[in-house]
Amino acid sequence: MKTFLSAGLCAALLSACADVSMPAYRQPETPTKAGWSQSQQAGATVTAPAAISPDWWREFHDPTLDDLVAKAISGNFDIKVLAARINVASAQIGEARAGALPTLDAGAGASFEKSTGQKFTKQFNLATQVNWDIDIWGKVAKGVQAQTAEFRATEADWRAGYLTLVSDVSTTYFQILQFDEQIDQQRKTLEKNRQILATFEAMLQNGLVPQTRVLQQRAEINRLSNDQLELDRLRKLAGNALSTLVGVPAGDFILPTGQLQKTVQLPPVPAGLPSELLKRRPDIVAAEYRVLSAYDLVGQAKLAQLPSISLTGRGGSASFALGSLLKSFTLGFLPSINFPIFDPSVKARIKTSEAQTQVFEQEYRRTVMAAFEEVENALVNLDSHKKQRVELQQAVDNLNIVAAQVQAQLKEGLVSQLELFETERSLLGAQLALLANHQQLLSDTVTLYKAMGGGWPTVDVASSVKDQ
Repeated sequence: MKTFLSAGLCAALLSACADVSMPAYRQPETPTKAGWSQSQQAGATVTAPAAISPDWWREFHDPTLDDLVAKAISGNFDIKVLAARINVASAQIGEARAGALPTLDAGAGASFEKSTGQKFTKQFNLATQVNWDIDIWGKVAKGVQAQTAEFRATEADWRAGYLTLVSDVSTTYFQILQFDEQIDQQRKTLEKNRQILATFEAMLQNGLVPQTRVLQQRAEINRLSNDQLELDRLRKLAGNALSTLVGVPAGDFILPTGQLQKTVQLPPVPAGLPSELLKRRPDIVAAEYRVLSAYDLVGQAKLAQLPSISLTGRGGSASFALGSLLKSFTLGFLPSINFPIFDPSVKARIKTSEAQTQVFEQEYRRTVMAAFEEVENALVNLDSHKKQRVELQQAVDNLNIVAAQVQAQLKEGLVSQLELFETERSLLGAQLALLANHQQLLSDTVTLYKAMGGGWPTVDVASSVKDQ
C-alpha cells in the first residue's frame, strides 16, 4: 500500500507538468450581417420565428401539397437513413460511457494428461477477473460529451434533411402543375397554328401568299409539336422524381393533372434577423455541434497525458476433482498506475485533434457564409420576379384588350381571320410567360423558407455545453 501511495504521489507530480488546460467553448467567429438587403428596402421588422411556422408549406393553401408532404415524411428513404444514423449516434453515447465501467471476465477449464509410466491426471479450474480503469481525470466523461455533441449534430442533420425533403416535394409539385398548364396551353397554340396553316393554304390556292409562307407555318407547327413532346417527357420525369421523394417506386405514383395558378396561392414573404438564422438553420446547428464535439475530443486527448489508475481483482479455484472445485478459492487484488505522458502517440493525438477542430471551425464558417448567400439570392429572386410579374401581367392585359378588339373588328369585316389568329397566338405566349413567372415565385418562396431554417426553433449550442 505504501508503494501504491508513493506511485500515486508521483503521478500527481507528473500530472502537474502536463498541459491539460482547456479554454471555455466559444462559437467560432464569422463575418456578421446587420440585416438582409431586400428586407431593409421593404422595411421588414418581423422576426423569423413569428413569420415561419413549423408546417410552413400549408401557407400555400393546397391540400394536395399537404398530403404529398405527409407521404414524403413517412415514406422517404433519405429521411429514414438520417433517422437510423441518429440511433447509431445514440448507441455510441452508451459505448463511450461504458469506458468508465468495470469489466468482468469469467472462465472455466479442465486439463487431462497421460504420460508413459504415469497415472492419468486431470485438473479442473475456475477463474474470474474484474478490471476497472478509474476515470479520475474525466477523460471518459469528455468522450461522452464529444459523442453527445455528435448525436445532437445527427439530429440537426435529420432536421436539415427534413427541410430539404419538404422543399424538394413542394418545388417538384409546382413544376408538375406548371407542365400541366404548359401542355394545355401548347395544345391550344397548336390548334391556333393549324387554323393559321389552313388559312394560308386557302390563300395559296388563290395566289394571295407565296408557298414559302405555307412552308414556314408548317415548320412552326413541327416546332410546336416537338415542344409538346418535350413537355410530356419533362412531366413524366418530374412525376418519377416526386414518386421517389414520397417513397413510392417511380412510375407507380401518378399525380392527377392540375392548374398551378388556380390551385397554389402565393404566401407572404417571411423575414428574419441574421442572428436568428445562425441558431435556427439545421445545417448551421449541425456544423457547430461538430465543432463542439471536436473541442471535447481535444480535451480528452489532453487528459490522456495524465496517469491512469487501474484496479484488477482476481479470484479462482483449482482442483483435481470436480466435486471439490468450490471448496477453496484464491483471491488477489492488483492496483496499477500507467504513465502515458511518456507515450509520443499521446502528444501526436493532441495535435491531430487540434488540427481537426480547425477543420470543423472552417466548415462551420463556410456553412454560415453559404446560408447568407442563399437567403440573399432568394430575396433578390423574389424581388426581381415580382417586378417581372407586374410587366408580364400588363402585357397579358394589353393583349387581351387587343384580342377583344380584333375579334370585334373581324365581325365588322375590318380584319382577316389570320390577324385574329396571330393576335391570339401572341396572347398565349404572354400567358405562358406569366405562368412560368408564377412557378418561379412559388419556388423562390420555398427556397427562402428553406434558407431561413424553416420552422425549426432556435438552438444555442454554446449554452448546451452546460447540460453535458
